[in-house]
Amino acid sequence: MRIAQIAPLAEAVPPKLYGGTERVVFWLTEELVQMGHEVTLFASGDSVTHARLEPCSPKALRLDRNSPDPMLAYGAMLIRVAEQARQFDVLHAHLDWIHIPLLRCLGVPFVTTVHGRLDHPALAALSRSCFPDARFVSISNAQRIPLPQASWAGTVYHGLPGNLLAPNYQPKGYLAFLGRITPDKGPETAIHLARAAGMPLKIAAKIVRAERHYFTQRIKPLIDGTDVEFVGEIDEAHKAEFLGNAAALLFPICWPEPFGLVMIEAMACGTPVVAFRCGSAPEVVDEGVTGFVVEPQAGLSAIDRAATLDRRRVRHRFEQRFTARRMAEDYVRVYESVIAGAKGRPAHPPELRISAG
Repeated sequence: MRIAQIAPLAEAVPPKLYGGTERVVFWLTEELVQMGHEVTLFASGDSVTHARLEPCSPKALRLDRNSPDPMLAYGAMLIRVAEQARQFDVLHAHLDWIHIPLLRCLGVPFVTTVHGRLDHPALAALSRSCFPDARFVSISNAQRIPLPQASWAGTVYHGLPGNLLAPNYQPKGYLAFLGRITPDKGPETAIHLARAAGMPLKIAAKIVRAERHYFTQRIKPLIDGTDVEFVGEIDEAHKAEFLGNAAALLFPICWPEPFGLVMIEAMACGTPVVAFRCGSAPEVVDEGVTGFVVEPQAGLSAIDRAATLDRRRVRHRFEQRFTARRMAEDYVRVYESVIAGAKGRPAHPPELRISAG
């Protein structure tokens, strides 16, 4: 199958540091290549892949101080996609919405994986009126709840390479928090839970500019370097050590998490997860096997119970549910369905109508 993967330009594929979407695109692209598919990756020029790379900006936009207006870069990307679209059996975009008006006019089957939250009040009306024929993939069933009327082609859970993170069956006695410093992710709650449990907490997290005030005012005063240690943003090479040595991963979210990649990264290391009951967590965590999904008031008891779980069983369940190969196979089935559906529609792309105001 000839497949185009269209990645965001904010980070390289794979990202140098933080960047969940770009990381998933990388794993998917590499696995599809290994499966024998002909894949082209539209991404930033500093991306690394075994697919054919179509560079659409010199560098990832977030780390390039000389980058132009992001919309200019995305405009250039979409021109390249349009020029080459007929070379592919299917186009797979990871850009949320910006590409849809163009791709629906190209006459080539396409599908969009939405990686973020979908509960904004305006999305339901806009997606129904503007994108009635666009096919979407959700990354959890919980993610799609706000948009039941969208044309869902399926739900595909994220997966990562089985050899990426080695399991550790003899952890050290600390708890881990990995992600982004924002109230929605619950770093403050994680600190209070760890202290109540009498266990040290290590925080590996990215601090975006918009959250610096929150970090300075609410999180930094709680960091003492002993009971609570902030190690900063870590790369892929250090995740196995950080997560594998943890007794448990704390995931005390208070928002509709679309997936939560860090949960399966912890499972790959054999580390159980203690998550709050929001968004995708009940779908990702197998209760009593890979961790516990609880209400906030039960977080402390869940930490004690997580320490008793069989870490080999945690790793085994990861291998059953969350590998990159399983993810790629699921996407191939989605592609086949989207292509088959497109054959039943008119051969000519829809007419692009622009009405005067």
